[in-house]
Amino acid sequence: MFRKLPGLCAIAVSLFGIATAVTIGPVGNLVISNKEIAPDGFSRPSVLAGSTFPGPVIVGKKGDRFQLNVTNALTDPRMLRATTIHWHGIFQNGTNYADGPAMVTQCPIVPNDSFVYDFNVYDQAGTFWYHSHYSTQYCDGLRGAFVIYDDNDPYKASYDIDNESTIITLADWYHQVAPEHPAQPLTTLINGLGRTVNGTATELAVVTVQPNKRYRFRLIGLSCDAPYNFTIHNHQMTIIETDGEYTTPVLVDSLWVYAGQRYSVIVRTNQTPGNYWIRADPLSSRAPSGFDGGRNSAIFRYEGSPNQEPTSTGISTLPLDEDNLHALVHPTPPGAPGLGNADIVVPIRQRYHEDTKLFDINNVTYTSPSVPVLLQILNGTYDANDLMPKGSVYKLKPNSSIELQFHGLSRGGPVCITCISWRPRLSDVLNSILSIYTAYVFK
Repeated sequence: MFRKLPGLCAIAVSLFGIATAVTIGPVGNLVISNKEIAPDGFSRPSVLAGSTFPGPVIVGKKGDRFQLNVTNALTDPRMLRATTIHWHGIFQNGTNYADGPAMVTQCPIVPNDSFVYDFNVYDQAGTFWYHSHYSTQYCDGLRGAFVIYDDNDPYKASYDIDNESTIITLADWYHQVAPEHPAQPLTTLINGLGRTVNGTATELAVVTVQPNKRYRFRLIGLSCDAPYNFTIHNHQMTIIETDGEYTTPVLVDSLWVYAGQRYSVIVRTNQTPGNYWIRADPLSSRAPSGFDGGRNSAIFRYEGSPNQEPTSTGISTLPLDEDNLHALVHPTPPGAPGLGNADIVVPIRQRYHEDTKLFDINNVTYTSPSVPVLLQILNGTYDANDLMPKGSVYKLKPNSSIELQFHGLSRGGPVCITCISWRPRLSDVLNSILSIYTAYVFK
């Protein structure tokens, strides 16, 4: 049933700390409020879900119906005061009104108002996240983990421990509020803690493990911009899930995690008990890289080991090659393989304009319409050519194969593209030709 849009525009956090933080779902309340926090020693105002960064972990099981009541209690005029929440990676099949992008599927939730996001996850399981989808608001802190467990997980026998305590979040952090358009983040926060450039030796996140166990760690890229090269010194990782899709196992000792990306990895705690560095080194063109003073780091600690920082070193010799990622269940994608053979071909060419600090796609810079796109459709505007904003809405036919050709963007390095509510065939997306990536999707 369609739910009325509001107003018609009329938890040092260690993994133990995360495990005991607020966990909600599949039914619950999420209050969005302002708070002064200093996760890297620098105090600044923020926009938070549940008064914590990252926000409460939302959990459920495959097949659950989620009913999440989001209340806007924002008051700080230095930051955006309206809000929405996007449930990143959830298909929203039949419930697109609950997807969350402001002025696409709903009007923003105004202060002192609330909105119930009501949706089902019929056939999805894995690692997801949620964040504000109102302008740049999530850069001010509104981000959190979202995990859907699977009673029939094909890898369940391959690990011993998988719960809220095995979530590892990677986030970039700014010292200016988002409306001031900070150029770069200054800090990497792992599970909500980190050290900043020229800062003090603040507490780092500690991941505490037992010897001789198999852990399923869920890595979540909560960043606004920066991608991270993730490693755990002296420990290899077996990838079994990527962005909510089971994969065939891939053994690595490092992997890049881009904004919005998620991985499940199995780690065996079979090393000499002690303290080992967890590193999340950002791409140097997007954030300050390096590990001086414990920056871009957390601590991987075996139970009973001294409460001290590691002295471990590590050089990656088995980095992830994304061409080796293959879906565990791989139905044949629609359409004939090969460039241009789908029913509909959509080239996606991006540019960045240094003078305006804006991007465009296919020569059109997106601007929010005055009425949400979904509401325009519900009010009778059925032709994509008539929908606002002009040039940003693409017309597709149901039950067609669609080829998206992503042309690389050079500024700042690689870019992560998200196909919200679509299911691209994983191994097809990862076959690259020069700087063009082709995805065959079934809409």
